[in-house]
Amino acid sequence: MLSKNKIKIIASLKTKKHRNKHALFVVEGKKSVIEFLNSKFELDSLFYTEAFLEMPNNLGQLISANELKKISFLKNPNQILAVFKIPNTKENLKENGLIIALDAIKDPGNLGTIIRLCDWFGASQLVCSKETVDCFNEKAIQASMGSLTRISIIYTDLNNYLQNTKLPVFATTMNGKNIYSEKLPKEAIIVLGNEANGISEQNLTIIQNNISIPKFGKMQQTESLNVATATAILLSEFRR
Repeated sequence: MLSKNKIKIIASLKTKKHRNKHALFVVEGKKSVIEFLNSKFELDSLFYTEAFLEMPNNLGQLISANELKKISFLKNPNQILAVFKIPNTKENLKENGLIIALDAIKDPGNLGTIIRLCDWFGASQLVCSKETVDCFNEKAIQASMGSLTRISIIYTDLNNYLQNTKLPVFATTMNGKNIYSEKLPKEAIIVLGNEANGISEQNLTIIQNNISIPKFGKMQQTESLNVATATAILLSEFRR
């Protein structure tokens, strides 16, 4: 039986403040939980209902469906929920390969999808401004579908990072050069901006390479692409 204190702690992990306080985050769903169990992340606690038959008896705690509802962040709880420890080891910034840099991305679903795209296209590091949404947000975890276990994510002063890198830096803007006609390097940093405001002026002023995804629609009325969709197109072109 789940204690009231345990329910209170898990429920509090919905906010970044309490995730940082307890150094814990929540993962839900069979596929994602198994991915994290097989990764470098350290398990704190695991809960599952009778409907989830595959879990060994010596791992985790069997709880009722009603108890799962009390700790789940989903409208329809997915039979299994795990709490993992946020690692306190710091990742090193890489100076090689293809790197995605995010400037104040706010939507956790977008972040989770971008993490999954980095995993798919082999961009092993994601550099985020300190204003970017927390990668341990439950919606980001759900959207990443376990890919967070394979991608290095670093939160840093993005402007300082871009000023000091030796890699070529590409800004994604509405008036940049057509990505389909540009010769793209195998190693680079691709910067994507905030959903509403794009890349900050502070960062744009230090980036020399501006690229864009051209519109092909006849009406030309769509203002912009979703940032995760744009990331998919950009990574595909840089890998082609």
